[in-house]
Amino acid sequence: MKPNIMPYDRRSFLQTLAMAGAAIPLRSLAFPADSREIHGFSKPFQFPWMDYAMLCETFAAAGLNGVDYTVRPEGHVTPDKVAQDLPKAVAAARKAGISAKLMTTAILYADDPATAPVLQAAAAEGIQYYRMGWYDYEKGKPLLESLHNRGNQMKALAALNKKYNIKAAYQNHAGLKIGAGVWDLYEMIKEVDPAWAGVQYDIRHATVEGANSWPVGLQLISPHINTIVIKDVRWIQQKGKYVLENVPLGEGMVDFTGYFKKIKELNIKAPISLHLEYPLLTKEDESLPVSQKQKIVQAKLKKDVDTLKGWLAAM
Repeated sequence: MKPNIMPYDRRSFLQTLAMAGAAIPLRSLAFPADSREIHGFSKPFQFPWMDYAMLCETFAAAGLNGVDYTVRPEGHVTPDKVAQDLPKAVAAARKAGISAKLMTTAILYADDPATAPVLQAAAAEGIQYYRMGWYDYEKGKPLLESLHNRGNQMKALAALNKKYNIKAAYQNHAGLKIGAGVWDLYEMIKEVDPAWAGVQYDIRHATVEGANSWPVGLQLISPHINTIVIKDVRWIQQKGKYVLENVPLGEGMVDFTGYFKKIKELNIKAPISLHLEYPLLTKEDESLPVSQKQKIVQAKLKKDVDTLKGWLAAM
């Protein structure tokens, strides 16, 4: 659901940002400019107390270049209200001095009645890339036949994207849907025009599915990558079973040194969507005043932004 918008004192909020920034080493100021823009994924920030303005001001204060809005059911912008709410969301980003070039959707089919209105509204606001939903394998059909059929559906989306001058990005997400193994994603997308539909490469999910083999899949699919996702994860033992735990950047098992080396070798230059999938507030934090909760969230975000900027600067 779209978060409820609560009023707040903007002067107090900005003072809070200043104090939060003062409490954190401003390492990002020492980094040289990099061509890879960093956009914050809005999903983890869908708090009922954080509206578009506070979200974008928080992102700007943390050093992000832009926002990757969720434009899907239960997102920051819902498809049924995209014409009214997306302009407001983008305007908040621009007012905060950041861009809104990326969005995350549930779009899968060109002929879905909800698809064209979302793309039309996004194009009107200058959004350039959108992440799609995920395809299932078709029940009762051979895997390769299913991949061929899904590839044709992506071709239809690419044709619609060309009309609106916007690009689709299919994320390799760990699990049992198409794209988890990357090789099946390549089989599906290899004949789709990369100018209008490509891949949002997620190294976290690639690591989970192929701890040692991910560089091979990355190289295979590199010509189709148009956006990338950055987040970290690790395996932990819980109640006798190994489960995945999302963690701040640099605290997990993703080999970011090797990853960015490979990114440089393959000359992949694409907008980055930074995901903070770990808990941003504890149960105790939830009872704090809005200004204090915002300070905690912004500090965690800035820590990941600074870590990522450090890796990019070292490339």
